[in-house]
Amino acid sequence: MQLRRHLIALCLMLPCGAGLAALPQQSLVPGGVALINVGPATQAAPVVTVRGRRVLTVADQGHWVAVLGLPLSTKPGKLSVDVQPLQGPHSQHSVTVVDKRYVEQRLTVAPGQVDLAPADLARVEVEQKRIRAALDGYSDTLPASLALLAPVSGPRSSSYGLRRVFNGQARAPHSGMDIAAPTGTPILAPADGRVVDQGDFFFNGGTVFIDHGAGFVTMYCHLSGYAVQPGDVVKAGQVIGRVGATGRVTGPHLHFGVTLNGTMVDPALFLDRP
Repeated sequence: MQLRRHLIALCLMLPCGAGLAALPQQSLVPGGVALINVGPATQAAPVVTVRGRRVLTVADQGHWVAVLGLPLSTKPGKLSVDVQPLQGPHSQHSVTVVDKRYVEQRLTVAPGQVDLAPADLARVEVEQKRIRAALDGYSDTLPASLALLAPVSGPRSSSYGLRRVFNGQARAPHSGMDIAAPTGTPILAPADGRVVDQGDFFFNGGTVFIDHGAGFVTMYCHLSGYAVQPGDVVKAGQVIGRVGATGRVTGPHLHFGVTLNGTMVDPALFLDRP
């Protein structure tokens, strides 16, 4: 496993051949990931942006590939990225996004977690800015790996993108993967990275955010305890916390989120099949 991670890290820096699982699975739907060939890897990586936001770009099989997260709000049709090479003219590359109908899920929770009291609403508004800051980070350091280890063992729900209805009221779609596990189960870092934030949130409960580099960030929610703190550098397989049932939940589980270019995408695209 250690050798595989080392080879993947090399593949992110240099043109590599087939057979190394360095890239996530492509899924050209809202909430998916687009892999866009943006030119030969014979010179430095180009700067790739979408709507002014930097896009993770890695070398693969002799080409630069932009690894673009597609927001759940993406409309079907052409989506373009801007490509600015170190030398040469600016250009645009595009992919065609197709529609996907996500199913609806109805849940019953404590009324105070849906119709918020003024103090809770004010808390949530502050927390949303903090969460956004953790997920929006971009550094020039490339991720050590885009092939993620499972953070916990357990049944994985296909809940990403679910249109959620709490106590009869529609809310934002589910933007991560729920993995069922007993309270106290150790949660492992799926790849090398740095903890950028950690704390207790109204909806998410105990939460840890790990920045893996170049806009690739992972999030772990509903924790019962922490094994890391902001600023810690973690290695793949290191314990970062424990499964719990904190925040707005109906039982113990891990909510696992993956972000590219500030966009929550389907974590299943980065994991081996169970």
